[in-house]
Amino acid sequence: MREELLEQLQTWHEEDEYEQIVQAVMDVPAEERDYELVSHLGRALNNLERYDEAVEQFLSIAEEGQDDPLWHYRIGLAYYYLERYDEARTAFENADRLEPGDEDTLEFLSWIAEKTAEGESEAAESAGSEAAPEASAPEAAKAGQSPAASVAFEGDFDAAGFWEDGNPAAEKYISAPPTEALIESVEESLVFRLPAFYVNLMKVHNGGIPRYRYFRSESGETLEILGLMGIGRDKAHSLCGAAGSRATIEREGYPEFGVILCDTPSDQGVVMLDYRESANDGEPEVVYVEKASKKVTRLAPNFEAFVRGLTGGAQ
Repeated sequence: MREELLEQLQTWHEEDEYEQIVQAVMDVPAEERDYELVSHLGRALNNLERYDEAVEQFLSIAEEGQDDPLWHYRIGLAYYYLERYDEARTAFENADRLEPGDEDTLEFLSWIAEKTAEGESEAAESAGSEAAPEASAPEAAKAGQSPAASVAFEGDFDAAGFWEDGNPAAEKYISAPPTEALIESVEESLVFRLPAFYVNLMKVHNGGIPRYRYFRSESGETLEILGLMGIGRDKAHSLCGAAGSRATIEREGYPEFGVILCDTPSDQGVVMLDYRESANDGEPEVVYVEKASKKVTRLAPNFEAFVRGLTGGAQ
């Protein structure tokens, strides 16, 4: 019976049915939940972005997990997204000690180093803010900041009015405007140069729910998107977040020819930048990739055309 449950939990994990996992494990009496069951529960809670609950579950099996690199990795991930960076660093360092060289572990350690460095820099700037005059726009640019007012778009595109911030799901996507250093770091992690129009749009509003979310493909089919990922790592629905491009490609087996930008209702597929024709020197096409079949459908010749082609309803 237990083996059947474990097989079912793994199947649900592969199908992204995380709520099913949580319910099934919670239905097991607490005294009967062993290390493996609680590990499944904690992983599912991480995937549901319920990080406080995940930490609680992982700590309940801490003694058994001390020699398991996965235990350290998973609780480290929860600590990271809770912005408890010191605890996250300790967890990932232990994971690396037990399983040296794991790429994901090393990447989280590099992100933590960046975040703590940024925090120290911001604290220093804050300490001197009372005595220092406000930076002018040129000075801000030199400091690697990207003030939204400095970003201009051709034509009648309203970058600020593009978003529906009143949508309850918007908070899962929105991050602070990216610095030049963060843009460069994310591009390095993705191994792709992001389109200029996309980068400029993110400098105005970094990720979120577009007001218009339907796109009609060249074949006449209408596609709906849920949100547009921003440049960052902190939010799960950012390019390098837990539900971002690289994580989704690795978890779901999507093609590695580009970057995932948008998810779709019912998790049936993703919208991606396709660099096969352009490489990193040109403008990537925008395509839709079905989750089950991995069929690729061309949507637009570039990201700007895709954004300008979004409409307010199914046609």
